[in-house]
Amino acid sequence: MKTDRIRRFVLGGLGALLVPGVVQAAPPETSLRPRVRSADFARKAGGGIEALIARFGLSGAVVCAVADVQTGLELEAADGTTGLPPASVAKALTALYALETLGPEYRFKTRLLATGPVNNGVLQGDLILAGGGDPILTTDDLAAMAAELKAAGIREVRGAFKVYEGELPFVNTIDPGQPDHVGYSPAVSGIALNFNRVHFEWRASGKTYRVAMDARTERYRPEVAMAQMKVVSRSLPVYTYEDAGSVDQWTVARGALGGGGARWLPVRRPGLYAGDVFRTMARAQGIVLPAAKLTGGLPQGTEVLALHESDQLVAIVKAMLKYSTNLTAEMVGMTATVARGDKPDSLQASAAAMSRWAAERFGMSGTQLVDHSGLGEASRMTPQDLVAALVRARKDDALRPLLKPFGLRDASGRPNDAHPITVNAKTGTLNFVSGLGGYMTAADGTELAFAIFAADTRARSQIARADRERPKGARSWNRRAKTLQQQLIERWGAIYGS
Repeated sequence: MKTDRIRRFVLGGLGALLVPGVVQAAPPETSLRPRVRSADFARKAGGGIEALIARFGLSGAVVCAVADVQTGLELEAADGTTGLPPASVAKALTALYALETLGPEYRFKTRLLATGPVNNGVLQGDLILAGGGDPILTTDDLAAMAAELKAAGIREVRGAFKVYEGELPFVNTIDPGQPDHVGYSPAVSGIALNFNRVHFEWRASGKTYRVAMDARTERYRPEVAMAQMKVVSRSLPVYTYEDAGSVDQWTVARGALGGGGARWLPVRRPGLYAGDVFRTMARAQGIVLPAAKLTGGLPQGTEVLALHESDQLVAIVKAMLKYSTNLTAEMVGMTATVARGDKPDSLQASAAAMSRWAAERFGMSGTQLVDHSGLGEASRMTPQDLVAALVRARKDDALRPLLKPFGLRDASGRPNDAHPITVNAKTGTLNFVSGLGGYMTAADGTELAFAIFAADTRARSQIARADRERPKGARSWNRRAKTLQQQLIERWGAIYGS
C-alpha cells in the first residue's frame, strides 16, 4: 500500500480534514500536553497503519477510516475514498434511510379485504389477503387473522380467494449469484411469511425417506402445497430447484441426507406461500377457501374484515441489525423508496434511490448500492462515506442505540468482557469480504466512528455458484480479516483514547 495514500490527521497536529457536513470544533483553550503511553502502546499502535495492514497479508484490498464523533475530525484513513463491497454493513445505511423516511413508529399493515357484501356470514364476493410490506409476518399472525375473520361472523366465501403482493415489486431472489437453496436469498414482494422460508424436514424410513415441507413456528406447523420436495438417487448436486408454475419444485440428493435432519429453504412465490398457509389457518376456523390466486391490484370500495399491524419500525430495524436479516433490509428499504414517491421496479432501482439519498443527506458520493442488504457483491461503499454518515447520525442518536455490541477478544481468541474499549457496530461477511462499521468508545471515554472494509473480489469471482456456501480458503481469509479489525480498533484506542 503506497504511503502517499495513507493520511494521518491527529487532533492538534499540522493539518486536519473534516468529515463532510460536520463543523470543526474550536481550537483548545489550553495547549495539548503529550500523553503518557503505556508500555504496550507500540504493540497496539501496530507500527503504523500501513505496516499493521500489510502484516496480515490479506489478499485483495483493505480500506478504513476513523473520525472523532464530537468534532467530526477524521483521524486516520487508509484508502478511505476507495469503494469495496460493504456486505451487511450496508444495513446500517438502510436503517437510517427507512427510519428517516417512514419514522420510527411506522407499522406495516396486512389486511383481509372483502369485495362484496356479507349476508348471514356469507361473503358475496372475493376475499383478498393484502400484503403491506411487513417483513416479519409469521404463521402465528395469519392464524390470528383467521380467528379475527371468524369473529367477524364470516362462515363462507362465495367468491375467489386472492393474494395481493403488489405493494412492492416482485424480485425472484435477492442475489441471483447465490445458490438456489440458500435461505438468506429468497424472493421479495409486498407480502412475506416467515422471512420467505419454508421448512424442509426428512427422516429415514427403511430404504426411503419421509419428507415434510411446512411453515412452522413454535405454535403451528402447517404443511404447504406450493413447495414440494423429491428425493432422488444421486450424490451431487445436493439440491436443485425448478419453477413448476404455481409450485416451487425441489429435489435433494439421497446421498446427502443421512438418517434425518432439517433446513430452511427459500420461497420463490411469496404470495402463493402466504395464501397457502392462510387457507390452512382459515380451515382450522371452519372457513373453507378455494386455492389462492394472485391479483395484480386492489379494487375500490373494499371492506376491511381483519387487520394485522407489525411492531414499530424501530424495533424491526433493531432486530434486522442484530440478526442481519436480508429480507427485512430489502422490504424496509423498498418501502421507504416507495414512500418517497419513487416507483422502483427492482431492488437495484430502489437501492439506487437510497444511494442518491445518501449522497444528498450525508455526502456519500462514493457509495453505489445494488440492494438494501449488502448481499449483492456489486455494491460499493467507501469507508469515508460511512464514517461521515455515522458522525452525522450520532448527533441525533439515530443509530448507535440500535447497533449491537461487538465483543473484542483476548490474545487467545476468547471473549474479553473486561476490554477497556467498547464497540457498537454492524458486521458484514461474504466469502472473501469482511466489513465492520460503527462506534467505539476508548478507555478515556473518547468516542470514535469507524469503518473497515476488506475484500478479495478476484478470489470471490472465481467461486463457482454451487460452491458459494463454503468455498475453499474463505473461512481462513475471513478469520484473518476479523482479527485485523480488532487490531485496528485497538490501535485507534491506543492512539486517540488512552
